[in-house]
Amino acid sequence: MDIQSPGKLVELLDRHAYLADEGLATAAFLALRMGRPLFLEGEAGVGKTELAKTLAKLLKAPLIRLQCYEGLDAAQALYDWDFARQLLHLKAAEAAGVTDVGRLEGEIYDRRFLIARPLLKAVETQPSVLLVDEIDRADDEFEAFLLEVLSDFTISIPELGTIRAETPPVVVVTSNRTREVHDALKRRCLYHWLEHPDFDREVAILLRRLPGCGETLALQVARAAERLRRAGLVKPPGVAETLDWTEALLTLGAKELDPGLAAATLGAALKYREDVASVLGNGLLQHD
Repeated sequence: MDIQSPGKLVELLDRHAYLADEGLATAAFLALRMGRPLFLEGEAGVGKTELAKTLAKLLKAPLIRLQCYEGLDAAQALYDWDFARQLLHLKAAEAAGVTDVGRLEGEIYDRRFLIARPLLKAVETQPSVLLVDEIDRADDEFEAFLLEVLSDFTISIPELGTIRAETPPVVVVTSNRTREVHDALKRRCLYHWLEHPDFDREVAILLRRLPGCGETLALQVARAAERLRRAGLVKPPGVAETLDWTEALLTLGAKELDPGLAAATLGAALKYREDVASVLGNGLLQHD
């Protein structure tokens, strides 16, 4: 798909109910045009992962997701051999009387026995969108390994040789900044910090993503979300939580943010007991 400008990308994202501001659209447009990974950093729930999902939809490309976690290593991200199938093949060959060791070794390390993990899938799939989600949860060693893969989208498999992407995937790397990611990885990428949406944009997001939501409820929920983000909570709600909260209210038939109903559904927006107690104790759900 030929996207001519950041403004055009805003329009395309909007068709898929993702409302991007000019800064995010410009960063994503440049990443697409320049073939560089897009590094999105910001608090949880501000729309980093959702952007990758939406880009995959508008580009009509599969989304390949690598969820990072502590202890993630190259084998879990690249490929693995299907040992069970290899063993069955050896037993079948033995039963058939095959004794050529060289032939058997070549057969068991055939491509059909290789299990492609996300990074290899992304290199082999054209086009594709690779989402490396929450890189800040991975170890430093994996971060260095990822940098190497993103430099040329080439993966070497000793038994099969080198696999190179004919068309590099669109890459979105996200971080919730639970720790600092090394500068080397950031330098390889185009960087953008995602803020919580401003009041008007959050109202627009609620109305767009939840067709059953009326303007009154959207205004009141967005205003309440603003208050919660200024309250010094352990984990203030992102737009993802605001959407969940509004959906919960709609499910209960709410047309406006009644304080009692808001308190009963607060678990959709806040995930820490201390935050819930603070909000209820300080009357932060009362209307202005």
